[in-house]
Amino acid sequence: MSNAVLEQARVVARLTGTLPDGGYEEDTPIYAVDLSSPLKPEDAPDGRRQDIDLGGKLAFVIEDVLTRTECAQLIAVTEALGFRDAAPGINTPPGMRRNKTVHWIAPAASMAELFRRIAPFLPQELDGRKLSPVLSHRINTYRYDRGDEFNLHIDGDWPGFGLSPDGGRMTQWAGTQSMLTMLLYLNGVEDGLQGGSTTLYDRGELAATVTPRTGRALFFRHGSNRDSVLHAGERLTGDVPKYVARINVMYDL
Repeated sequence: MSNAVLEQARVVARLTGTLPDGGYEEDTPIYAVDLSSPLKPEDAPDGRRQDIDLGGKLAFVIEDVLTRTECAQLIAVTEALGFRDAAPGINTPPGMRRNKTVHWIAPAASMAELFRRIAPFLPQELDGRKLSPVLSHRINTYRYDRGDEFNLHIDGDWPGFGLSPDGGRMTQWAGTQSMLTMLLYLNGVEDGLQGGSTTLYDRGELAATVTPRTGRALFFRHGSNRDSVLHAGERLTGDVPKYVARINVMYDL
């Protein structure tokens, strides 16, 4: 798998990356990969939504977004690309983000299938803005090793990203902006994961804890507004790494 992924991978952008303990890394790469086995409709599991009570703020879980096989493939892709300390184009204060990361642009067809699976469960409109029919193709994947954590924070909002027509560079979309974070767990407690739950807060108090399970996705509001959800990634206490992907759900401007 590693050699096959690397043969298909290419760098499509280089950005300044922030490091967990402060400082920067110049020319941190963002990759594009053409998956050898893209997501297919016939493989889709039966998803289901469960809402989370956060005092009126929007947060919910969709179970079984991906199969175990699909999750394993995404883990293999990101491990082949190589995790690093620097997060390209993301600014976090020293000590907030303590994990490893790799950012990449996934194939449009696979992202379209992913959107098809979750679309029935998503809010079709937020704050007067309609749900965009595409997810951002940029996937920010994180690996947590023993002792890693992501301290309390609110996610920023983002434009959508894809590839230029020739597939050679990352492009930024016009006319859409993200409003929901999708945290897609690629493995979970059934794999021996210890710690690493996502905690959600309401008015500064712990309100919900979401346990990582393979193929489960957590959604919540983000951006600089009063509806954004304060959250944290709890410290990983065991030796099995935790893999999670952040994907942005887009709404039309």
